[in-house]
Parts: sequence; C-alpha cells; structure tokens
Amino acid sequence: QVQLVESGGGLVQPGGSLRLSCAASGSIFIYDMEWHRQGPGKQRELVATITRLASTNYADSVKGRFTISRDNAKNTMYLQMNNLDPEDTAVYYCNANNWKGRTVAWGQGTQVTVSS
Repeated sequence: QVQLVESGGGLVQPGGSLRLSCAASGSIFIYDMEWHRQGPGKQRELVATITRLASTNYADSVKGRFTISRDNAKNTMYLQMNNLDPEDTAVYYCNANNWKGRTVAWGQGTQVTVSS
C-alpha cells in the first residue's frame, strides 16, 4: 500500500507563493490524486484533483491561483499556490484514489499559514 508524505508548508505573507509536495513510497501512476485542506474551524474541502491521465480540476476558490501537477517518474505530486490569501490558511493533505474511486492513502498533512 502506498504511503504519502506532504511537505513544503510554512508561513507566507498575503500575495506570496508556496509549492507543496506529496511524495509517495511507491508508484502513483495508477492513482488519481487529490489535494484537500482543512482550515481552522472548517470542514475538510477538496482543493484540486489530477487524474491518472493528468486531467485537472480545481475548487472555484483556488482557480487561477493554484496549479496541481504530478511527476510519475518521481512518484510525487505538487500544488503550486500563488497569490495566497489568509483564507488559504489550512492544513493541506494529499490522497490517492484507485480506479474504483476508493481512497487508498492519506498523507499526514502540512500546515500553510498566510499572514502578515
């Protein structure tokens, strides 16, 4: 079973950028991958999806600012976040879903804090 580890979070000023990484312990090419986030006092929400064929989809709140990508050769998925807003403050999680749409793994999360 694949294991996922997120990294790249931190403290950034409004308008700044961060790139999150989700490193897998094994091959990810068979999985659809997702980024989720959970802000303080909020429910976890889906941020972005990238399928096995690299089709992408984004939550309306991040369209035009975030870019999801994957490098199957490195078993890693990324989330480039630009023009960050305090509302983006959250713990960001990645997951992997199999061809049946079942989640097979979650990462432990990485904290992103947007504040001046």
